[in-house]
Amino acid sequence: MNQPVRMPGLATRGAGIRVENVNLSYGPLHVLKDINLEVHPGEFFAFLGPSGCGKTTLLRLIAGFNQADTGRVLVSGEDISALPPWKRDVGMVFQSYALWPHMTVRRNVAFGLEERRLPRSEIAQRVSESLALVGLDQLSDRRPSQLSGGQQQRVALARTIAVRPKVLLLDEPLSNLDAKLRVQVRRELRELQQRLGITTIFVTHDQEEANTICDRIAVMNDGIVQQVGTPIELYQRPANLFVAGFLGTANILEGEISGFGCDKVFQAPGGVKIPVDSGADAAPGSKLAFRPQDASLHAKDESGAIPGAIVNREFLGSSIRYGVKIGGKEILVDIPFHSGSTLHEVGDAVAVKIAPSSVLWLAS
Repeated sequence: MNQPVRMPGLATRGAGIRVENVNLSYGPLHVLKDINLEVHPGEFFAFLGPSGCGKTTLLRLIAGFNQADTGRVLVSGEDISALPPWKRDVGMVFQSYALWPHMTVRRNVAFGLEERRLPRSEIAQRVSESLALVGLDQLSDRRPSQLSGGQQQRVALARTIAVRPKVLLLDEPLSNLDAKLRVQVRRELRELQQRLGITTIFVTHDQEEANTICDRIAVMNDGIVQQVGTPIELYQRPANLFVAGFLGTANILEGEISGFGCDKVFQAPGGVKIPVDSGADAAPGSKLAFRPQDASLHAKDESGAIPGAIVNREFLGSSIRYGVKIGGKEILVDIPFHSGSTLHEVGDAVAVKIAPSSVLWLAS
């Protein structure tokens, strides 16, 4: 994008959003289940979850394209639940971008303003400002078919920004882009959102996208908000097994705690014994979880380590991911990779140590 451009009339602080006690069903299918959450003014917020979890349905409900069976949506403290989409002061960028193919870039951006019957001089000014903001002012006479995927996405953003909404809603806007372009455009999205100060909600199923650009994330599954927090909070302190497994990779072991004090261990099937903190107290039904980078590999006869064997090896660039069979179960161990590192081979006998302080006790 070009150098930062400020748009007169755009608030430097966004609007707060509250979703209260929202339920929504399609016939017998309960899609959103008692949703309660708050998005802070000026925040870049994400709805993150697998396909079918209800995240896009919730986004469309905030935009006014879906109606809740119960509950309400408030923007800046005002209940907008009964308002049609065009009266909510909320702008939405669709996954498909929804550009008019026969119109130029300039006409596409002007369309919403013309529908609002603004004066021509104001329309021209807003269109120019919006295109400059997303770095497309030199391409205003092209049609969408003459643009790259990233440029088309910027046109959709400019069209939405031009109407100066209080809230910006993004429905998987990067899904149509290739991997390299996604990285570039998500950075541009974050920079743009920071310059405008506009409250933004971003829907994605890609946890890397949410982690890299969002202030906080609502993790959703089966129509339920499982947990809300910053990316680091969700990664380090997941509320349940679903959150632990969806944000990053987690090893999950079933078993039970035995012993007392310094002799307390977690016993898993196959004779696996893992030392745990003396204060560890898992609730009934909880499982032991840990991240691959919180385990280490040692010689097979290492004292206090769990014996196992290498069954798989993946090169991830900055690390090597080993699959290690212990007690009949494969766990993943990530070891930092440096030039000249000595690698373990498949079939090597090794031993695994797990940092007791990194162990999580999680239920479903």
